[in-house]
Amino acid sequence: MLVGERMKKDPITITVDSGISEALKMMREYRVRRFPVMDRKGKMVGIVSEKDLLYASPSPATSLDTFELHYLLAKMTVEQFMARPVITVTEDTPIEEAARIMADNKIGGLPVMRGDQLVGIITETTLFKIFLELMGARQRGVRLTLQVPNVKGELAKITAAITSLGGNILALGTFHGDEPSTSILTIKVDGVEQGRLVGAMKEMGAEIMDARMA
Repeated sequence: MLVGERMKKDPITITVDSGISEALKMMREYRVRRFPVMDRKGKMVGIVSEKDLLYASPSPATSLDTFELHYLLAKMTVEQFMARPVITVTEDTPIEEAARIMADNKIGGLPVMRGDQLVGIITETTLFKIFLELMGARQRGVRLTLQVPNVKGELAKITAAITSLGGNILALGTFHGDEPSTSILTIKVDGVEQGRLVGAMKEMGAEIMDARMA
């Protein structure tokens, strides 16, 4: 899966001279938490988040009355608080690479570029939705978490055993085990009764860490 397949196309943007209050109002209106910031020529020059704007306050604020504070805030623009340079990705970036970039840089969204043109944005919300799909969270079935030896062919044996029972694998995720020699598998299956599935996995030597209908 690539970023271009799941990005929000033609994202809403804001200009460098937009006021803080205006930007926050637009975020509430469009239910977004960040805007790419464009200069007067339509080129992206920054990105600003709701958190950036909510924390924005003039340094002498404690000595100002309410009227003066609102007046000063009204004169501040997003250009003063936007992040730059902007970390971006392209449409053909693998989705897991975009997730890694966000996690490593502690950011919640990445503008998607085609050359110097902004064509989309990928956000943490999109990644959460993809995670739900990958783990079959919206489908009912037997959910097993197994610890298995980290050896070649182990996954093939498990999936073949599930198929032989008449099971249909709805989702499968692999994770690092407690030791380098083990892996943890989370599998969601329908078409087979939970007890039969658990019994078959135990016969194969898998350690059942969790089993439930979900």
